[in-house]
Amino acid sequence: MNIKKYTKIIGLISGLLVSLFVIIFIDIKPGEPQITYTLAIALLMAIWWITEAIPIAATSLLPVALFPLLGVMNGKIVSSAYFNHVIFLFIGGFLMSLAMEKWNLHKRIALRILLIIGVSPGRILLGFILSTAFLSMWMSNTATAMMMVPIVLSIIVKLEEVLDKKDIKKYSKGLLLGIAYSASIGGIATLIGTPPNISFSRIYAITFPEVPEISFATWFIFALPLSIILLAFLWGYLYFIFRPKKKWNKSYITTFKQEYTNLGKTSYEESIVFILFISLALLWIFRKNIDIGWFSIPGWSSIFKNPEILNDGTVAIFIALILFIIPSKNKTQERIMDWKTAKKIPWNIVLLFGGGFALASGFVESGLSIWIGEQLKWFTKIHPIILIFCIALIMSFLTELTSNTATTEMLLPILAGIAISSNINPLLLMIPATLSASLAFMLPIATPPNAIVFGTNRLKMIDLIKTGFILNFVGILLVTLFMYFVGTFIFKI
Repeated sequence: MNIKKYTKIIGLISGLLVSLFVIIFIDIKPGEPQITYTLAIALLMAIWWITEAIPIAATSLLPVALFPLLGVMNGKIVSSAYFNHVIFLFIGGFLMSLAMEKWNLHKRIALRILLIIGVSPGRILLGFILSTAFLSMWMSNTATAMMMVPIVLSIIVKLEEVLDKKDIKKYSKGLLLGIAYSASIGGIATLIGTPPNISFSRIYAITFPEVPEISFATWFIFALPLSIILLAFLWGYLYFIFRPKKKWNKSYITTFKQEYTNLGKTSYEESIVFILFISLALLWIFRKNIDIGWFSIPGWSSIFKNPEILNDGTVAIFIALILFIIPSKNKTQERIMDWKTAKKIPWNIVLLFGGGFALASGFVESGLSIWIGEQLKWFTKIHPIILIFCIALIMSFLTELTSNTATTEMLLPILAGIAISSNINPLLLMIPATLSASLAFMLPIATPPNAIVFGTNRLKMIDLIKTGFILNFVGILLVTLFMYFVGTFIFKI
């Protein structure tokens, strides 16, 4: 029996035993058993998520069965948590990424950026970092990494044909790590860029339904500068460690030109997808009024009678539907997007989101989040900047070993409870935790992009650990400083 199977069996049994122990022997708050039941279900989901005792998507369905059975929540209310505007935001964004992949637009964007930037080792590294980060802002960081790795591998192989192989072997590690890390860093810039960001958006809305939503534009204004600073450090850091010893001849630009030439002329379908892609980004950014302080840019939703009923999920699905309507010119009786391609949407991740949202609702409905917050009041007596640093530190290293999405969905409701009981703004705790969940760079299992580049067999575990350890701490420090000095202004904390 291999270790993975052994871990799954241990997780399956221990999760059930821990959950039953809590239900039978613990009474958190006399007279309110639903608080204890919610904790038991949360522990069961946490153990099964971490050990993958059963498929993660299946674990995510536990609230549908157990919350009504144990009297925590009404079955109809729990079920509604699994499909909401945030889920449709994810689905719409993923349909756009599938359309880009179907018509090879992602390759054209990436190679075009490389040709514009140049062909020196530093510029090539910067080109891959920027193109990966840009794509991951709008697409799944997993999908982005999977798209970029074949491109970088083909370029590495061609460089090995004309340059010193030992030199390129070292440089290729920097390129691959640049893709993995920039996919995560770029993703934090937008609300749909990483799963933890999407989880935060919905959990915050569930827990605090009366407060204004965190719009796509507000998050973008806050997180984009942080992402750019992290990407700048990433480029300098990786170039310093992995730069080739010998200088390159500029004639190697032909490698990239050939890759781009092989794509042929921009097709009608690529043009349509690109126009819709740009339209989607602009509609997201300018949906609500953008208040920069000294002036305000009016949002397009204000032209409607009830702008408050429009959200980013509405926009994502509207543009996605257009993909299914516009016909393709190259293939008869086919549209820009078809259901055969759309079926590639990772429905297991959709259910994972839903399970996290349902668990967050259970925390609120049962009163567990407030109870936990009351027990941790002392935590908020320390200085806010130290508090933010501690949360970022715990989250970053915790997600090295666990699913960043599952961990985010387990901890955000707890942080919300701490904020409520301590009478502090929940964003001060929840945003650093959300950002730090995506800044795990040390292990292949930490994030899907890490696993994807590790799977090329061109990296060793020690390469990730040594390089990622420094990046982890720099990310934690920047998140702390940025949240304390910039976030408090943008989010009016």
